[in-house]
Amino acid sequence: MNFIKKLFLVLSVLSLFCLHSFSTSACSVKIGSFDWDSANIHSTIASYILENGYDCNVKIIKGRTNPILAALIDNKIDIIFEHWTDNNVALIDPELASGNLVDLGVNTPASEQAFFIDRVTSETYDITSVEDLKKSKIWELFKDPEDPTKGRIISCIFGWTCYTINYVKIMEYGLGDLYNMYDPGTASGLDKTIIDAFANGKPIITYYYTPTSLMGKPEIDMVRLSETSYDKACWDSMMVVVDNIKIYGTNAYESSCANEYKDMALTKLATGNFYNNNSNIISFANSYTITTSVVNNLLAYYVDISDGNLEETAKYYLKNYSEWETWVPSDIASKIKNTL
Repeated sequence: MNFIKKLFLVLSVLSLFCLHSFSTSACSVKIGSFDWDSANIHSTIASYILENGYDCNVKIIKGRTNPILAALIDNKIDIIFEHWTDNNVALIDPELASGNLVDLGVNTPASEQAFFIDRVTSETYDITSVEDLKKSKIWELFKDPEDPTKGRIISCIFGWTCYTINYVKIMEYGLGDLYNMYDPGTASGLDKTIIDAFANGKPIITYYYTPTSLMGKPEIDMVRLSETSYDKACWDSMMVVVDNIKIYGTNAYESSCANEYKDMALTKLATGNFYNNNSNIISFANSYTITTSVVNNLLAYYVDISDGNLEETAKYYLKNYSEWETWVPSDIASKIKNTL
């Protein structure tokens, strides 16, 4: 009888230990995200699925491009759900080749980066290419309020790779003596600069990109300025200069080459270590793909309806779209649905 009691006691303790082991998450994920909206929406959707479907403890670490990618390379971050592939080739390709990082495939099938001009100014002055910006007195339409001797081209944010790419482009296109490049400070600052220009009826030249909510607004009517067609050899030459400037500053600029951004699919990255030890999460991450049109809709919801609430936007997506259910096993999909 004493043996039976002892056995029962041991089994009870073991069952409690097992329950505790399974109820306490053994899954821990550090997601790297960036200082723009689409990346944060993807990170939040992925985090919600991992927390509520896989019982993971998830930490989202946000920052500018270079620090976040450096943290991923150093294995201080596990995974990234939006990566602008062609902007960081020199940094990322060696890590992929060594196996330190793993490409998890397409996140968003199509994206766009370019210089844009408001349509009214484009049509009034016949400005359709970056070469047209060198026409006599055209720069005066875009006077820099801080330096009226030059025009102003709005760039992306300092710390984003595109900021340095745009600097090299402006120099290579012969625009450096005519225009200053302006850093709007944040992604929201870039949007506000564009919105304010249209609200006040002022001409604007700006770098911009998709997917974004802004490009879906009917009042923001911009024309993409044509550039030299994309050529890989030219792009690679330019990126050598870009990488040197990122390390040593603008004094490292030397004449090379420049052409248009290549419209590209956005991708996902994980560390090799995380990839090799989390097969169920990697299976989900590999399957994670959202079309550009849906991302644009989510961005519009995030900005115009949720008032900048990332979790609300993630829930909106999970409630109103079904594609995500194919990313995970059916029991996990049901588990997530029960939380919405």
